[in-house]
Amino acid sequence: MSVWSQVVGQPDAVEVLTASAAVAASMVDGTFSGSASAVPHAWLFTGPPGSGRSVAARAFAAALQCETGEGCGTCPGCRTAMSGTHADVHVVVPEGLSISVAEMRALVQISARRPTGARWQVVIITDADRLTEGAANALLKAVEEPPERTVFLLCAPSDHPEDVPVTIRSRCRHLGLRTPSASAIAEVLRTRDGIPTDMSEWAASVCGGHVGRARRLATDEAARHRRESVLRIPLSLQRLSDVFTCADDLVKSAEADAVEVSGSRDEAEKEALKTAMGHGGTGKGTASATRGSAAAIKELERRQKSRATRTQRDAIDLALVDLAGFYRDVLVTAGGSPAALNHPDRAADAREAAARWTPESTLRRLEAVLACREALELNVKPRIAIEAMLTTLHHG
Repeated sequence: MSVWSQVVGQPDAVEVLTASAAVAASMVDGTFSGSASAVPHAWLFTGPPGSGRSVAARAFAAALQCETGEGCGTCPGCRTAMSGTHADVHVVVPEGLSISVAEMRALVQISARRPTGARWQVVIITDADRLTEGAANALLKAVEEPPERTVFLLCAPSDHPEDVPVTIRSRCRHLGLRTPSASAIAEVLRTRDGIPTDMSEWAASVCGGHVGRARRLATDEAARHRRESVLRIPLSLQRLSDVFTCADDLVKSAEADAVEVSGSRDEAEKEALKTAMGHGGTGKGTASATRGSAAAIKELERRQKSRATRTQRDAIDLALVDLAGFYRDVLVTAGGSPAALNHPDRAADAREAAARWTPESTLRRLEAVLACREALELNVKPRIAIEAMLTTLHHG
C-alpha cells in the first residue's frame, strides 16, 4: 500500500501533494530544469481535528524521501519516514501545553544541515498553533531563509493568526483538509485495521469525523465506556447534587486517562535518565555525577507534569465535544431537520430531551459547554469550569 492510503478522505489534497512530490523527485534526479521554488519550502496543513493533518504531512515527507518519488510505501525511505526513524525527517509533537523557544531553536539548527540521504531535510511540526511567541520568531527566520533542500511542514487547526502568526502563514503554501466522510473512515478501519464491519461503521458514525477517535472507539472498550458516561450526563442532572457528582466523575476520569497514558512512560524515562547520570554505579566519580543529576531529574519531572496536564485537558475537551454534539442533536431533533446526528446511537435520548426542553434552554446549555472549553483554554481550574457548566446544564 502506498503512503497515500494512510490519508483518509482527502483526494484533492493527495493530488496536490503527489504532484509536488513528483517535481521534488525530478529535482533530486537532475531531470527537472525549472526553478527550485517549484517545490514550496514551507507548507501549512489545516483542517478540523481528526482530518489527518499530521498524517498527510508525514505521508508527504515519506513521498519526498521515496526512491520512486511516488510514495510507494515499500522502499526504505517510505518505510522509515512513516515509522518515524528516518534520519532526515524530524517530527515535533509537543508533549506539554506549548512548544518552547529552546525546542524550536534546536530544531532550526537541525534543519540547516544538509540531508544525509542527498534528498530532503523535512521538519514536521504537528501542533504549530502551540508555538510560543519566542518559538514562532525563531521559526520565522528559518522559514524566511530556508536551506536549499529543507522543507517545513506545519500543521494547525486553521490558518487564523491566532493559530499561526501571519508572518509565518504568509510564507507557507496553505493546504486545507476537510472532515472525512463516515463511509471513508469505516472503509479504512475495515481494510487497514481489520475491524469487523458492524463495529467499524458504528465507530465511524459517532467519531465526529475523527479517524483516530474512530479507531480508539472501535478497539478500546474503556474509551467506549467513557463516552457512554459522558453522554448520560445531560438527562441525569435531576438534582443540584448531581452537578458535583458528575463534575467529580469527569475530572477523575480525565486524571485516570492521563495516568494511563503517561504513568508507565514517566517511570521509564526517569529510570533511563538516572542510569545515564550514573545512579546505581559503583565506580570512581559516580557520587559526584549522582549529585549533579538532581537538576536534570527535576527538569524531566517538570516536563512530565506539563505532559500530564495536557493529556488531562485533552480528555476533558473530548468529553465537552461529545456533550456539545449531543445538544446539537437535540436542536436538530426539535427542529425536525433531516441532518445527520453526531450521536445516532443516542437518538432516543435526543428525542426525550427535545420533548422536555425548549430550544432556547437547549441553546443555553450548548453555549455553556462552549464557554467551558474557552475557560479551560484560559487555564481556569478544570473542576471550577466544569461545575459552572454543569450548573447551567442542570438549570437550563
